[in-house]
Amino acid sequence: MISAKATLLKQDSSRTPEKYVIGTPSPQQTKLEPLKSLGFNISKATVTLNSNDLNQLLNLLGSMFKAPRIGFSVSLKRHSFTYGTRQTIIYDNILTNDGNGYDDRTGVFTCPVAGTYMFVVDALCKEATYLALDHNKTPIAFLHRDSQYSKNPLVQISRTVLLKLTKGDHVKVSVGKHVFMNGYDYSGFTGTFLY
Repeated sequence: MISAKATLLKQDSSRTPEKYVIGTPSPQQTKLEPLKSLGFNISKATVTLNSNDLNQLLNLLGSMFKAPRIGFSVSLKRHSFTYGTRQTIIYDNILTNDGNGYDDRTGVFTCPVAGTYMFVVDALCKEATYLALDHNKTPIAFLHRDSQYSKNPLVQISRTVLLKLTKGDHVKVSVGKHVFMNGYDYSGFTGTFLY
């Protein structure tokens, strides 16, 4: 390896062919020299990692590219419920609550990470039923069981919705009109982060 690099300087621009004089290294070339030797040394190096180091590296890489784990699935556990108009349904049986976004005291999911979410609402009803999926207190999707199904004592209704949420947004299920719903885990509310 050459210990000192030379800079070529143009001696006289009026003469042909051009002649150059060897001078001293420029500051840029001096700064590049350690990088060249580093690149050379790395190309011949062998990297040795013990299993702990490798696991730490894999965990670090995995956490950089991993989607957040946010999702919940809740249901009504008790036998039956009667709700009034615009009342929030509070699901009392938490099947899963990854990310702790669902609050079982209020029945409200609070978005912890902005993104696109999928929500599913289902209910087992025996009377005319009107439910709404609310986004920040605004009804955006509806479920309805008409009274014409009186010959069928129980009807399962369901609705699936994709929503773009920002951090802090609220999503809940509310009653459109007075409603009677069956419990025993036949009626539920589910949400999950997609992307």
